[in-house]
Amino acid sequence: MVQTAPRPRAGDTVTSVGDRRAKGLSGNSVGLLGSAVIGISTVAPVYCLTSTLGPTVGQVGVQMPAVFLAGFLPMLLVAFAYRELNKAVPDCGTSFTWTVQAFGPRIGWMCGWGLVIATIIVLSNLAGVATSFFYLLLGQITGSGTVAGLDGNRPVHVLTCLAFIAVATAVSYRGMTATKGVQYALVGLQLAVLAAFVTMALVKARTGGLPGSIDFSWSWLNPFAVESFAAFTAGLSLSIFMFWGWDACLTVNEETQGSAKTPGRAALISMAVLVGSYLLTAVAAQMFAGVGTEGTGLGNPGTADNVFAALADPVLGTALGVLLFVAVLASAAASLQTTFLPVARTVLAMSTYQALPPSFARVHPRFKSPGRATVAAGTATGAFYAVMSFLSENVLIDTIYALGLMICFYYSITAFACAWYFRRELGRSPRDALFKGVFPLLGGVLLAAVFGKTLYDMWNPEYGSGSSVMGVGSVFVIGVGLLLLGVVLMLVMRRRSPAFFRGEVLTRSTPALVVED
Repeated sequence: MVQTAPRPRAGDTVTSVGDRRAKGLSGNSVGLLGSAVIGISTVAPVYCLTSTLGPTVGQVGVQMPAVFLAGFLPMLLVAFAYRELNKAVPDCGTSFTWTVQAFGPRIGWMCGWGLVIATIIVLSNLAGVATSFFYLLLGQITGSGTVAGLDGNRPVHVLTCLAFIAVATAVSYRGMTATKGVQYALVGLQLAVLAAFVTMALVKARTGGLPGSIDFSWSWLNPFAVESFAAFTAGLSLSIFMFWGWDACLTVNEETQGSAKTPGRAALISMAVLVGSYLLTAVAAQMFAGVGTEGTGLGNPGTADNVFAALADPVLGTALGVLLFVAVLASAAASLQTTFLPVARTVLAMSTYQALPPSFARVHPRFKSPGRATVAAGTATGAFYAVMSFLSENVLIDTIYALGLMICFYYSITAFACAWYFRRELGRSPRDALFKGVFPLLGGVLLAAVFGKTLYDMWNPEYGSGSSVMGVGSVFVIGVGLLLLGVVLMLVMRRRSPAFFRGEVLTRSTPALVVED
């Protein structure tokens, strides 16, 4: 029998295969459409829009569409880096594997840690959002304020949240077949409701007479019209968060048909769908509601955290408005489920290459999924959210604000890894120079700049919830603290797996290990 093993046992015969796809995952189980759907689902477009439209308008006003485009640019450039690296090394470890091969085990380990911890934070946040909208939807359907108010009951909220996490973990545990079927339905629902919202908002805005509505102007697409650089960078940070997660379709590359090319194409399709959806929704919502600070205005601080809740009935009417609540719940639930894919497969790859304990490399014999890694991710997410919820609401909020730091951290490292990995090929053709060098390098520089600016802003206690630790913003403490925790864990693993950290396990030319009993 042939099986994947992270460390050969005494008496085993070790052979190599020509590529790295030997971890036991279910190959050829996802096509181009399924891969693109996974990328879109992980981003959770409806949830991102309802929670980000208001804060973005609060920072940049009518220039919101321009800021969305500005946030799309570095993500597109990084997507080119992912596409080129995936062609050369279609490994489910993605950022971890590629960065180790480009820069060595220590930088690669930290890049993998950045992805893992960012995903844990997002998973906990998505579960909380799904819980909130679950009770909000029940309150809308039943007309009961008491039911809707259950979300404010902390024990009930946390228990429901843990139930959502458990269900999402179970679906991901059952492998790509179960994941794919659920995602088609949930993503289709999201995009259909968004299309209906955009259509109705534009029609009603053009009829005129609505309080706060404004006419479309091409100046909305001009990022240089933002009043200040500080406002622009704040809006850009929000925009970058809205695009995060598209790389999930790359982490299932070993399970994708045509693993060298299909995931990269799926990533670009996902990005195109997302930027189109965001721009159309931003323009439609802005034309319908305007950017005022009262009523349904997008600048109203009272509705900033959930714009669709305020616009559902005015745009779609009472009968169809409930569908917008359903779409937000579906968006959070779908993303909660697919977001397990990148973290589980990154942990699987790290374990396979001896960067984490060997138990995480176990693949379920029936479902062909990284079962142990998936369960570990679900357990960590549940524990993280429960502890943070009961510890302090401010700490939970600030942890979410620290997410942007992690995203820029591992995306920028991956982009730089692409330029360095292909450095000897950049002179072969103009295409290689652009897509393997110039574009990834530019994307990495842009995200590194956002990382530095965010780090600077986080020092201020007013950033996030307004909490501080010894005069330093708690968001800074949490963000830097999580990165330092990764350094500590890396030092622990260096003692347990010295071969990996000596560069003896994973190099640019490393094939997968297959163990024959």
